Amino acid sequence: MTTIDLNSDLGEGFGAWTMGDDRAMLDVVSSANVACGFHAGDPAIMLDTCRLAAERGVAVGAHVAYRDLVGFGRRAVEVTPETLYADVVHQLGALLATARVAGTAVTYVKPHGALYNTACADPVQAEVVVRATADVDPSLAVLALPDSELLRAATAHGLRAVSEVFADRAYEPDGSLVPRSRPGAVLHDPTAVADRVLRMVTDGTVTTVDGSVVPVRADSVCVHGDSPDAVAMARAIRALLDRHGVATTPFAPTP
Repeated sequence: MTTIDLNSDLGEGFGAWTMGDDRAMLDVVSSANVACGFHAGDPAIMLDTCRLAAERGVAVGAHVAYRDLVGFGRRAVEVTPETLYADVVHQLGALLATARVAGTAVTYVKPHGALYNTACADPVQAEVVVRATADVDPSLAVLALPDSELLRAATAHGLRAVSEVFADRAYEPDGSLVPRSRPGAVLHDPTAVADRVLRMVTDGTVTTVDGSVVPVRADSVCVHGDSPDAVAMARAIRALLDRHGVATTPFAPTP
């Protein structure tokens, strides 16, 4: 049977402020990218999210980010390699301990927002993120765009490199994501999103913003948890995949 992982960014509230419907998403997805406190999340939210994931057999990944709570981690941040290394180590350490107490374990790392985009393109930041990950726990996988600097760095360090596609984001002809600042960068229609995911998973292609068709490699599919349509999209994706014999399962098994 064909299988695919379905991941989402979760635990992205802060204090009394909440983001998205994590409980509903955790009933659908197979992997949870848990915010580690730098772009969102706090100790209580991290623990609650890990506990909910553990109860449902959902894999836990560290959603590490630039230190940017105000900008939700989506702003470019000037940071030295030394500082970025320490920031990633700190976030991983916090989530690894939290997951252990919650009865599960962190199995992979996926950078968030601006750090994700920068590290996918910049070999220097990719190297720093992956080196920090390998130094903390070399068994962790790295989840990122296919053919990105992040995955190249992961392979170079002997870490498992996992390719992901995005259900709710438009693609450029070169296979990169359309910047969120541009109209149409974020998709919202559950039926259309599910159809394009099925094509990415079964055919390995996606239609870009200029109408061209480009190849993609999908080990995991991301649905952003902060979209108002996130749960509806995730349910539509999983239902359509089920109907076509594609099982949803974590790429990194839970403990």
